[in-house]
Amino acid sequence: MVKLRIALLLSTVAVTSSCAGLPLPGSGPAPGEAITEQERQQGARVHTQLLQQFGDVYSGRQSDYVVRVGQRIAVQSGLSNAQTDFTVSLLNSPVHNAFALPGGYVYITRNLVGLMNSEAELASVMGHEVGHVAARHSSRRQSTNTIGQILAVGLGILTGSGDLANLAGQAAQLYTLRYSRSQEYEADELGITYLTRANYNPFAAADMLASLAAQTSLDARIAGRNARSLPEWASTHPDPAARVSRARAEATERGATPATGASGRDAFLDAIDGMLYDDDPAQGVIDGNTFRHPDLRLQFTVPQGYTMQNGTTAVVVTGPNGQAQFGGGNTSGSLSDHIDRVFRELAGNNRRIDYGNVRTARINGLPVAQASARLASGSNQVDVTVTAYDFGSNRTYHFLTVTRAGQGIGPFGGMLNSVSRLSSSEAAAIRPRVIDVVTVRRGDTISGLASRMAYSSYQEERFRVLNALGSGDTLQAGDRVKLVVYGR
Repeated sequence: MVKLRIALLLSTVAVTSSCAGLPLPGSGPAPGEAITEQERQQGARVHTQLLQQFGDVYSGRQSDYVVRVGQRIAVQSGLSNAQTDFTVSLLNSPVHNAFALPGGYVYITRNLVGLMNSEAELASVMGHEVGHVAARHSSRRQSTNTIGQILAVGLGILTGSGDLANLAGQAAQLYTLRYSRSQEYEADELGITYLTRANYNPFAAADMLASLAAQTSLDARIAGRNARSLPEWASTHPDPAARVSRARAEATERGATPATGASGRDAFLDAIDGMLYDDDPAQGVIDGNTFRHPDLRLQFTVPQGYTMQNGTTAVVVTGPNGQAQFGGGNTSGSLSDHIDRVFRELAGNNRRIDYGNVRTARINGLPVAQASARLASGSNQVDVTVTAYDFGSNRTYHFLTVTRAGQGIGPFGGMLNSVSRLSSSEAAAIRPRVIDVVTVRRGDTISGLASRMAYSSYQEERFRVLNALGSGDTLQAGDRVKLVVYGR
C-alpha cells in the first residue's frame, strides 16, 4: 500500500452450465487442446495488474522452486509440451489463494504454499488450477464481464452496477473466479490426473484440501478477534471440506495408495525454510484491528467487527455498516487538491462529483481535510466521504468511506481519528514472520513447540493446522515440522 490509486477489482460471474459427460481437454491419453494465441493475449493483458495487486512476485529460491514444480505439473495437461510456455508466479501475498488465467498463467500465494507439507501438495494445487485452464472453465462462464475488465473500487456507486454490500469486496483477492461446483470437481479430477502422470502421490490433493478446510475453520474462530477476513480460498474455491472425501475416493479408484508416487516432503521443507509468512512489513502489517506501516511511519485502527485486506496499493476495510479504503502516497498540492483528485478518479469518464465544502482540522498533530458527497448506488443512495491527512514531505494519505445515505462517516469516526504517526522505535519493533523448519528432538511436545510460534493467541491451534496435525496426533523425535517465528 504505497501509491495513490483506487484498488483494482476483477469481476467475474459463476456459470451454471457444464459439459458433464464430455471428455475434458487434458483428461485422456491424448494431449489437451493447445493454448491459443488469443488465450495468451487474454492472460497477458491481466498478468501485470494481478502481480501488482498481490504484492508482485516473491523472488528468491522459493520462487524458483515453485516455478519448477508448477511447470512440471502444467505440461501434464498436454496444453503445451514446453514448460516455459507456462508462466508460474509465487505471489508475495499473505492470503491463502491460487488461481490461473487463460494462456498458461498460474499463480499461488506464499501463505498458501506455507500451509502445505509436501511437494506433492504443491503440485496438486497447481494441477487443480491448470485443470481449470485445460477445461476452459473461464471461457465457459456466462457473464457480461470479461476476464480483462478492471473495475475501480467505488465505480459501482457511480454506474449503479453495484450496491453497498459488494462495493469494496475483498481488495487483496481481486481475482475471484467463482466456478460452479461441477467445474471445481472437474478441476480436482484433472489435477489428480496430472499428479499421477507426474509420479506424485495422488492422495496429496485430499491432504491439501483437508489443510485448507482446517485453516478456514481456524480463521473463522479467530475472525472475531482479528481484523483479517477469512482465507480467500474459501470464496474462490467453495467448500474444501466437502471435496476432501471425493478427492480421496478419486485417488483410490485409480488404484493408488498413500504410498503411491512421491511426496517430496523433505525437498519441499528444505525449499520453504525461511520464507516470509503473513504480512510483508514493506506493505504494512495487520495486528488485530490495527494496521501499521513501518516504512510509511503510520498507523490506524478499524472498528470492532470490521475486517481489513491489505493490497499493494490500498487497505480495504469491510463491515456490516459500510466500507472504507485507505490509500495515498507522494503527491503535490494542498489537501483540497488531493480530495478533488480522489473524487475525480472515483467519477471517471470526465464526470464531476459535487462534494460541497472542504472542512479542515488537526488530528493527532496532522493537518486534515474532509469532504462528502451523496451518490447513487443502484436504486439506493450512499454517503461517500474522503478524509485526507498531510504527513509532510509531499506525502498525503486518505480514507474513502462509504455508508448508507444519512449516516455520514457512520461507524468510522474512531478510525478516522486514529490515524497517526509511528515513532522510530515503534516502526523498528515491527518484524516479519518467517517459516522455520525444525527437527523434533527427544522430549519435544506439540505444546512446547507451539509456544515458539510468533502469535499471541491460538498458538497450538495454528501449529497443528500448519503441520496437518489432528487433535490425536503426536510427534516423534526426528520428525520435521514448521514453525512461524519472528525474523529480522
